[in-house]
Amino acid sequence: MPNTYSQLYIQVVFAVKGRPSLIKERYREEIQKYIGGIISNLNQKLYAIYCMPDHAHILISIKPEQRVSDLVRDIKANSSRFINAKNFTLDKFQWQEGYGVFSYSYSDLQNVINYILDQSTHHRNKSFRTEYLEFLTEFNIDYKPEYLFEFYD
Repeated sequence: MPNTYSQLYIQVVFAVKGRPSLIKERYREEIQKYIGGIISNLNQKLYAIYCMPDHAHILISIKPEQRVSDLVRDIKANSSRFINAKNFTLDKFQWQEGYGVFSYSYSDLQNVINYILDQSTHHRNKSFRTEYLEFLTEFNIDYKPEYLFEFYD
């Protein structure tokens, strides 16, 4: 669209379904590159990604015509197919239903990038459950506990 300018930065967080620790370290970078390709093919920009064994964090700038729900659906569906086709897990791999999405200003980007890239260190001291609940609180998001992810800690 001519004369349309935007800066929309979102962090998307979603979790592995069924069991913890399905994303093995030896496959993490390949999975991250694949997800980056999905984002790029959808004409969005990836700033940072880190797949923990039981969840993923992705920082993306999105264009105003891109629906977040469609973007996340495509990332989750295509990356699940990729992980299953490559036999990276013994059982069928799936992401849990739902996701968290949190918006940021341009001035926050470097801090969010650093936070995402430091996930392995960060989670030595904090569970995914604690982290996710802190996001919901920090962003003042009303939620019902029964609709949260299944946590495995």
